[in-house]
Amino acid sequence: MTNIQGLDIHFYRVKPYIPPERKNIKVLPLLILHGWPGSIVEFQKIIPMLTTPRPDKDFVFEVIAPSLPGYGFSQAAVRPGLATPQIAVIFKNLMLRLGFKQFYAQGGDWGSAIVSHLSSLFPDNILGTHMNMCTGIMGTSNLIWRIIGSYIPSLVVESEHADKMYPLGHHMSRLLEESGYMHIQSSKPDTIGTAAGTSPVALAAYILEKFSTWTNPEYRFRPDGGLLEKYTLDELLDNVMIYWVTNSLTTSVRLYSEHFSKAHMGSRIDELPVSVPVACAVFPHELFYQPESLIKDKYHNLVQFNHLPRGGHFAAFEEPALLADDVFKFVATVEDLKKKNIAKNKQNTEKKIKEPTKI
Repeated sequence: MTNIQGLDIHFYRVKPYIPPERKNIKVLPLLILHGWPGSIVEFQKIIPMLTTPRPDKDFVFEVIAPSLPGYGFSQAAVRPGLATPQIAVIFKNLMLRLGFKQFYAQGGDWGSAIVSHLSSLFPDNILGTHMNMCTGIMGTSNLIWRIIGSYIPSLVVESEHADKMYPLGHHMSRLLEESGYMHIQSSKPDTIGTAAGTSPVALAAYILEKFSTWTNPEYRFRPDGGLLEKYTLDELLDNVMIYWVTNSLTTSVRLYSEHFSKAHMGSRIDELPVSVPVACAVFPHELFYQPESLIKDKYHNLVQFNHLPRGGHFAAFEEPALLADDVFKFVATVEDLKKKNIAKNKQNTEKKIKEPTKI
């Protein structure tokens, strides 16, 4: 726990174990961020995978996993104005306090939005950004291309992934069906927070429904919601208990009203381009799919765009091995590019030194 800009921020800091025979391995800082209705519980399985050296990689991660402000054991804001860009500032300062001037970042759900802001606002601090919920610029152009794609899908999306976007009516219907929570949390966060946050049964029902349908939309038709297909009962209840013991449902859902406020939406900060290396891990049951062609409008240095074979919205919780592999692959690519650029710059410098000076 540490105090950043007046808020007590709770975080995990997990250092890797380096065996003596791998003492020269590089340790890279990695900030990983959760969203709603998740918590740091989502990362309990993936953190050991990220902090364990791999035989085919010359680096490993030191993981920093904070609770978002107003979530779990991190203090909530006492006045309006704390949206995702401001949280990005807090976490940049957290990493600086821990001694990391440059670091990699990974996020899903709200975590994706926050690491995207980190990348656009503080590119000098971000070595690379990995997201498992990539969204481009949600403007008129994006909508027009989606509509055009409903007639000629090949102009927008690869044929093997067209069913993730089209028929447009089917996917819009599903999005509307699944976004009811967002409307109430954006407009009446304290109402739902009080209603669901004062009863453990109501809280569990409200949160666990998301872990059913957002993991796989077909699970809604099962008597048990398919909850135990990807999670254990203890894992699910651990996440619910984070909200219960900290009484943080209300403060967590206020982030939705902050995001959709006039102040935030009017700033158009979500449209800022990102120039740092970016990777998108696309899981088949993610709520909202955007093809690579539309992602590139915002992420100008998209070095990796992978479709994973299984999984949904809670990637680190559902499929930690798949997500960890994708993160390692991305960082390996970025580190190799850095080495090549260093070697190229060195060659250019040596060439200039050898060239005779013209008088």
